[in-house]
Amino acid sequence: MNNSNKSKTFFAAIGLILAPLIWGFSFVVVKDSLDHIGPVWMVALRYSLAFVVLSICCIKKYSRMNASYLKNGIILGFLLFTAYFLQTVGCKYTTAGKNAFLTTLYVILVPLFAWPIFGKRPKWFVFFSAVLCLTGIALLSLEGPSLLSVNRGDVLTLGCGVFFSLHILYMSHCNKTQDPILLTALQFGVAAVLGWIVSPFYDGAFPSQALQNSRVIYSLMFLGLGASMIGFLLQNVGLKYVQPALASLFLSLESVFGMFFSVVMLGEKMTPKMWIGCSLIFISILTAEVLPPLVAKRSSRTNR
Repeated sequence: MNNSNKSKTFFAAIGLILAPLIWGFSFVVVKDSLDHIGPVWMVALRYSLAFVVLSICCIKKYSRMNASYLKNGIILGFLLFTAYFLQTVGCKYTTAGKNAFLTTLYVILVPLFAWPIFGKRPKWFVFFSAVLCLTGIALLSLEGPSLLSVNRGDVLTLGCGVFFSLHILYMSHCNKTQDPILLTALQFGVAAVLGWIVSPFYDGAFPSQALQNSRVIYSLMFLGLGASMIGFLLQNVGLKYVQPALASLFLSLESVFGMFFSVVMLGEKMTPKMWIGCSLIFISILTAEVLPPLVAKRSSRTNR
């Protein structure tokens, strides 16, 4: 890998850390907004805002638009919306901890799905890092015998993790030949349209009264421009230069940042179990970063 590619990979990795930092902060921002506006209306409005603003910013990129971009934008938008919808509905029937844990199963699902899709068997340390990370997330998210019972909310949330995994893998695949910024704008548009279609059936009438609440407006601005537009731009551009399995580990830091902001801004307490969980997540990322070059170096020595 030359210096230019190393530089791109480094900055892509930084972006994949900044994205979950923004998403972790969003847990605090929207904590009370959902008392005023339905969750699917929230999704519809945030992606509408992200689509409009990003489209204005990259209007010249639409000159590249063709059938392939449109097809991929529709598929990515469908995967993105479905993941958020299943997560939202699942949270209604299960605990917040299990919802967070089962969503982040994409950490282990991404390398598993990549195997048959790309026909390349992941190295052992990829699965080792993924299991280590998942253990850390479990310690952060779960309380008591949470996994001993399974309800429909758990199944729906697991579906969310599946769709997030497919979204990461498909975006990584599209990035090989297409502009990630234009693809991001297109998938925002599709997710917004699906949100407007589904919201009246799931949440009821348009929440016009809620939009007179300044806290809801501020939350929507942050979700639309911060968590959606900037967050997914960082993720989708990062996926162009970082392998999906490693990217999913970086993205799992959302649980760590969410816990951090909850402690700092909401006064929640960190237990020893949570500290261990955070440590395991960081160790899993370091393992995935450090082991590959060591294994490659050892392999090259063996083949001499």
